[in-house]
Amino acid sequence: MDGDVIVVGGGLAGLVAAHELVQAGKRVALVDQENPANLGGQAFWSFGGLFLVNSPEQRKLGVRDSVDLAWRDWRGSAGWDRLDGPLAEDDWAVRWGRAYVEFAAGEKRAWLKQHGISLTPMVGWAERGGGQAFGHGNSVPRFHVAWGTGTGVSEPFADRARTAAKDGRLTFHHRRRVDRLLVEGGRVTGVAGAILASDDAPRGAPSNRNRIGDFTLRAGAVVLASGGIGGDHEKVRRFWPERLGSPPKSMITGVPAYVDGRMLDIAGEAGARLVNRDRMWHYVEGVQNWDPIWPKHAIRILPGPSPLWLDALGRRLPSPGLPGHDTMATLRHLRTTPDLAEHDHSWFIVSQKILEKEFALSGSEQNLDITERKLLKVLMARLGKGAPPAVDAFKHKGADFVFADDLETLVARMNGLTERPLLDPALVRRQVEDRDAQMDNPYAKDFQAMSIHNSRRHLGDRLARTATPHRLLDPKAGPLIGVRLHVLTRKSLGGLQTDLSSQVLKADGTPFEGLYAAGEAAGFGGGGLHGYNALEGTFLGGCIFSGRAAGRALAGRV
Repeated sequence: MDGDVIVVGGGLAGLVAAHELVQAGKRVALVDQENPANLGGQAFWSFGGLFLVNSPEQRKLGVRDSVDLAWRDWRGSAGWDRLDGPLAEDDWAVRWGRAYVEFAAGEKRAWLKQHGISLTPMVGWAERGGGQAFGHGNSVPRFHVAWGTGTGVSEPFADRARTAAKDGRLTFHHRRRVDRLLVEGGRVTGVAGAILASDDAPRGAPSNRNRIGDFTLRAGAVVLASGGIGGDHEKVRRFWPERLGSPPKSMITGVPAYVDGRMLDIAGEAGARLVNRDRMWHYVEGVQNWDPIWPKHAIRILPGPSPLWLDALGRRLPSPGLPGHDTMATLRHLRTTPDLAEHDHSWFIVSQKILEKEFALSGSEQNLDITERKLLKVLMARLGKGAPPAVDAFKHKGADFVFADDLETLVARMNGLTERPLLDPALVRRQVEDRDAQMDNPYAKDFQAMSIHNSRRHLGDRLARTATPHRLLDPKAGPLIGVRLHVLTRKSLGGLQTDLSSQVLKADGTPFEGLYAAGEAAGFGGGGLHGYNALEGTFLGGCIFSGRAAGRALAGRV
């Protein structure tokens, strides 16, 4: 035996599972196809958002929340509809969703603190929904940001793994690519695959796939924490659902190249049950990175509520296709509207004043003030004058950004970013003026204008995330900025179906002895605890919750 448990994947879910096992006195073999620099996986690169319910941070900002309200929002967003029959794909997902909301409203915050994860005072209002009382969206702000961004969430567990390795309780097997599960007598007993040549590529960058040998590892159980499919665009297209129209011909990538979904197919071939593979979470506010780390490395703009959003033909997006409101509804509109199908982009038009206050960028490396935990820098960047340095760099160096002092020049420069001019300056001007006419007082019939006023009722948004309502054409707020937006691949919402102990189920719905799954490989729990929509801040938390469940269950079973 090479360990009590083999954990496949050195991302957040795998590290949490390994931590729970080591704490229980078990020996862990951690297998990863990448080099040691990649420990922490995708979580390292994230903004560090964490979904919490009725937290002290919320209450200090005057936000009233409850487990009942959060559960209403979660159910309305998830829209689980595969509940019939003995092998219902959403059967375990619903149970995982309820358990996760209770965790977020209960011990999650104390557990994070116990493990060295602290929170900034910031509570963002992500995914505000489609304007219905019961439906997708957060009724209140719940997006808590960790000090250190994603590194502040992943590194405490990476450090514990390194310490456990020094103590002989955990063994790293880097540059080992798992190609098959070992199944004996219906039970998973280990993994086998290729030893890959050494590669000192920096974190996130592609590494070689040169096979120099073979390996086999055996243990009492295997935990798959190998991630989703967002780095493989062909796989994304293969599972792209009809309800979202046609997949874009060109997409950019929000995850490292190694997020390829290989282990999902390998587990399926071994007899594991895969569900909800057509559910996915991709962003429509992606921009090309002027300083990329991996191929087509992209950054998502986390917008406030004020940008004017136009489709590729220059028409304002209808509600709920508003910044920060309903990601999947916006993606569906852009991909199912007949005359937009051939176009893979849309546009933001903002003023300098909106850019400075409302543009945040995903990624730990794009938010060094929070990543480096420098409070003074945070206050200067988020509350002071001018755009945050990373945002300003994209404005001046990003391939998708143009700016001008007048609208006609701006539209001409926007047209210069596409193969042929698609934007009619007169149409764009009419819509900008219509929008501006709603900004003169706190009363409005425009849904976006109402959303802006609603946002500013939240102290956190008023201070750091929502500009004072103003006309885009106000010279004092300029210059005007146009941003070309792309579809950015990110998360798989389905995957291996698991019970509440993170044990994988077989194709017939019975437990697959010796096989467990956590994180994105398990749809963050149950094969899809998010259903069709995420409420944001729930991906890191889903990795933690499902990894913890796997580790705790196996601590008593091996």
